[in-house]
Amino acid sequence: MTSQKDGHREQAPQRRESGAHSGPAKPARSRLSATVQSPVVEAGEIVRFGARVVGSAVRHPRGYWGEVRDQMYEIVKLCWIPLVISTVAFGYGAPGLQGLNLFSLFGIPERLGSLFVMASVREFAPWINAMVVAGVVGTAITADLGARRIREEIDATQVLGVDPIRTLIVPRVVALTLMTGLLVLPALAFGVVGGYIAAVHVGGANPSVFVDNFFVNATTTDMWGTVVKCGLFGLIVGVVCSYKGYRASGGPIGVGRAVNQGVVIAFVAIWIFNAVYTTILLGLNPDMQVFR
Repeated sequence: MTSQKDGHREQAPQRRESGAHSGPAKPARSRLSATVQSPVVEAGEIVRFGARVVGSAVRHPRGYWGEVRDQMYEIVKLCWIPLVISTVAFGYGAPGLQGLNLFSLFGIPERLGSLFVMASVREFAPWINAMVVAGVVGTAITADLGARRIREEIDATQVLGVDPIRTLIVPRVVALTLMTGLLVLPALAFGVVGGYIAAVHVGGANPSVFVDNFFVNATTTDMWGTVVKCGLFGLIVGVVCSYKGYRASGGPIGVGRAVNQGVVIAFVAIWIFNAVYTTILLGLNPDMQVFR
């Protein structure tokens, strides 16, 4: 009898221990669900925030253009040097030298000019333009708004009855949208210059034939489609980075985290949007896919 009782006493802790090990399974599933849901919820909040910003700019299109002009000047001052260096270097190195190797096999290095309609005008120059704007201006916007949030300046403006979105965010987003669309024009030019250097000075191509091939293949749709796409890139960068700065919390460390998250989310959103936009543009204009 004593041994049986001792056996029961020894088995009871084992059952309790096995129950303790099986308990955390439900919280683990809950954490996994929260991990999956969190990005989707934040994406919805960013879209709603962007709709609020665009709605404020469209419904009341007055009173912020002076600030927009100042912001546009700051964007040009901060971005033009890295934009020029990046587009020339990228145009020379990636599509320039690599494309030149391919065309030189067939003895037609001048045809590199037609390639640069696709390489620089449609893809590389807009992409570099958006990356430079997001990395330079987007991070500055997030840091500025985040600092205002943790210093409670935004809360103070709301207490005074001033809409911080209208006064702080709308001018920045409008300026980014306009200037990102305009900055793609010098980005295109300098990207083609990089390809010109590769084709003419490295590959020995005829300069006039290179230029002729470029303009024969370039279309009006290429130009306005690229400008519109880059303007929308600027809108995405402005909304995402403003949202992360406006919602920053946790002191200076939280501001740094918001800057990092803002630029990463902006990059990913730009890549996704670019894939969708280019597919639609080429689908509606199949003649753009023909090399002349």
